[in-house]
Amino acid sequence: MAQTLGGKISELRKDIGITQDEMSEKLGVTPQAVSKWENDVSCPDIMLLPKLAGLLGISIDELFSNAPKKETQILPEDKRKNPDEMLLRIIVNSNDGDKVRVNLPIPLIKLAIEMGIGMPQVSGNEALQNIDFNQILALVDKGLIGKLVEVESADGDVVEITVE
Repeated sequence: MAQTLGGKISELRKDIGITQDEMSEKLGVTPQAVSKWENDVSCPDIMLLPKLAGLLGISIDELFSNAPKKETQILPEDKRKNPDEMLLRIIVNSNDGDKVRVNLPIPLIKLAIEMGIGMPQVSGNEALQNIDFNQILALVDKGLIGKLVEVESADGDVVEITVE
């Protein structure tokens, strides 16, 4: 199903971590105007589109496109979150039907690596034993977010690692 313009504006605003009030201030409109855009009651003025797209970190074409969002992105330095405020999500779907969902704060992963604790000990799943978490942390420090790893083992286990 195609996402509405208002839904896209809302999602992108939340992705960059600003409130409707902050967005309205940066764009020189009322908070009610932003609320109306996000609820598809009205649309932004055409003259605001370049400024809106720039604030959201996308092009006007991307704002109006229904193309799926990229699974993985490298954010410019000014748009990056502090890695210590991010989560590493590990999803394991085993061939046996087991489902493991682990949400780990990045600082906890750093601490585990420093202590020599491997992720299989944390998650209980051996499918994670060959994943280099130091390399993943290095990528996060360079601004990489989204789905970082998707691996299917010979046994049919599927592991996805996402950073948010």
